[in-house]
Amino acid sequence: VRVTAVSSVGLGDRVCIDLVELLQPGEGMLLGSSSKALCLVHGETIASEFVPARPFRVNAGPVHSYVMMADGTTRYLSELVAGDMILVVSADGLSRSVTVGRLKIESRPLLLISFVTVEGAEEGQIFLQQAETVRLLQSSGAALSVTNLKEDDLLLGKLGTSGRHLGACIEGQVEER
Repeated sequence: VRVTAVSSVGLGDRVCIDLVELLQPGEGMLLGSSSKALCLVHGETIASEFVPARPFRVNAGPVHSYVMMADGTTRYLSELVAGDMILVVSADGLSRSVTVGRLKIESRPLLLISFVTVEGAEEGQIFLQQAETVRLLQSSGAALSVTNLKEDDLLLGKLGTSGRHLGACIEGQVEER
């Protein structure tokens, strides 16, 4: 997907998903505001000048966001509980199922990142915490901090073709804005 805009939107209840297994560099979760357009959010496997790496964690965004589950359904972050099976995806497209250990929810400043598919056929957005430790995966496979994100950056994501109800794909017209 291609980034079309990045803007600050104030505070929101942000969810960190802590896993019972370690993530490798280049791995993360598929997340977003629309179940039809998800971005690959990198795990906290990279240390910053402010905090050490936390390779068991993905800073996943606010409570309304969707996450791709291991069984191919989606869930709202607010619905996750310890023991749920999440889909972990790598930059090269490999995936594995990993168990949620806990959730950490705190009020944090958020960015709204809007994007379109490279072909321009589908629009989407993702809200993420405005912090240097929150990274998206670029089309090259490199991790890019959301604090350095700019218009026209190319990111990895997953696009769906059908709508969803209670996390499962359904036939019929579903519009998410």
